[in-house]
Amino acid sequence: MDTTATAMKPLIGVTTYLEKADTEGCGRVSAAFLPETYLDAILVAGGVPVLLPPQPFDAAVIELLVNRLDGLVVAGGWDVDPSLYGQKPHPKTDVPRPERDQWEKALISEAIRQDVPLLGICRGEQMLNVALGGTLHQHLPDVTGCGQYQLGGHEYNLISVEIRPDSELGLLIDSQVLEAVPVSHHQAVDRLGDGLIATAWSDDQVVEAIEYPGNRFCMGIQWHPEELPEDSVLFRGLITAAQANSSSRLLPAMPTSSSPELNAG
Repeated sequence: MDTTATAMKPLIGVTTYLEKADTEGCGRVSAAFLPETYLDAILVAGGVPVLLPPQPFDAAVIELLVNRLDGLVVAGGWDVDPSLYGQKPHPKTDVPRPERDQWEKALISEAIRQDVPLLGICRGEQMLNVALGGTLHQHLPDVTGCGQYQLGGHEYNLISVEIRPDSELGLLIDSQVLEAVPVSHHQAVDRLGDGLIATAWSDDQVVEAIEYPGNRFCMGIQWHPEELPEDSVLFRGLITAAQANSSSRLLPAMPTSSSPELNAG
């Protein structure tokens, strides 16, 4: 067994659902779960996925946990609670999951503080925006007049997006247009959070990607790249940044002016 190669693979935390689920062996239970496509995408890109279900926490727990991760994926799921961005719920907005909202908001804030590479997907992109003080359109058909972004029945629609060429996303994709990305969302970024920039748009100017350029790798994608196994460029970008993050933490600390080595006669 090549333990050296295994040790070099970065640990990627992935947030999960925490919902009632029907199982064959245990009946109906509260369970942490996540579509396998997320795990496969991380594994194929060269990372080791670690599931992070919503749980009780305090600031010290979050700081320690994020410090032990090389990267973070904030996965898709139910709508973010509108009270987090100062709005009342739209009739079409999901019943809030406050435990997951608070857990992911804390993880995102700490990952940004520690400059741990982060990729937010669908709800994860929206959570990134909200965590930095932004707002959301709660129901896109009210804004765009069409329902192309969410077909229903757990099906993905394919749309084209235009990408800002000088963005991290543009450099990764090496293209100004993606012709067919899978989407399933009825909400989207409205006012950008502090420090964020928009980096991709649909044909009717709905924001489809955002970035926090102050960090080495911090982006949110409104579509579902984990559903494109033949094109894992975004996950490879995350893993590359996570490997750099892991390596930097293994380097010895630089001596300071008060270090014995510098003060020795």
